Amino acid sequence: MSDHPAAFAFSGVSCVRGGRRLFEALSFALAPGDAGLVSGPNGVGKSSLLRIAAGLLRPAAGTVTHPATRALLAEAHALDPARRLIDALAFWASLDPDTAAARDRALRALADVDLAAIAEVPVRLLSTGQRRRAALARVVASGATLWLLDEPANGLDVASVTMLERLVARHRAAGGIALVATHQPLALPAAQPIDLSC
Repeated sequence: MSDHPAAFAFSGVSCVRGGRRLFEALSFALAPGDAGLVSGPNGVGKSSLLRIAAGLLRPAAGTVTHPATRALLAEAHALDPARRLIDALAFWASLDPDTAAARDRALRALADVDLAAIAEVPVRLLSTGQRRRAALARVVASGATLWLLDEPANGLDVASVTMLERLVARHRAAGGIALVATHQPLALPAAQPIDLSC
C-alpha cells in the first residue's frame, strides 16, 4: 500500500443477505494508487461487498469511507439499449459535475476500449464482448476516483483482458483506486488481497 492516507476503507463491515451472514468484521484500507483484489468462492459475498462499497447496499455493521466519486461495473452493462453507444455513454459521463466535456470523455473512453469505430451503433446490436467493453468504457468515462469492478474479465477475449489490465494500471498511476472481484487471473501488481473464503 502507498504512504498516502486511506481514501477508501472498510472498518468492521458485516454483510447479511436473505438472513444469512456473508462476511463479518471486514476491515481494509486503500490509498490513492492502490488496488484490492476480492476473492472467494461463489456465494461468499464478493458482489455484495462491491455493492456496499458503491453505496447500493447498507452494511449490517461497520463503516465505509470512500472518495466522492465511485463507478461500479457489475453484471448488467447499465447502458440504454435503444441509444447509440456514444449517446448512452455520454449520458453517464454527464452525471459528473463537469458535464461540458461529457461527450469528449465518452469518445476517449470508447477509443480506450477499441470501440470508437462503432460509436454510432445502437447498444442493442453489440456483441457480448462489445457490451462488456462498453460497460468498462462507462467506468472510464465517469472520471470516478474509485473503480468497483465485479468480474470485469467476463465475456472478454485475451486481448481485451490485456486492455482491461492496462486501463486499471493507468487509473492507479493517476491516483485512482480499484477494487476488483474476479475468479479469473488478472495482472494487478501489488494489489491487496481481500479473501472472503476465510
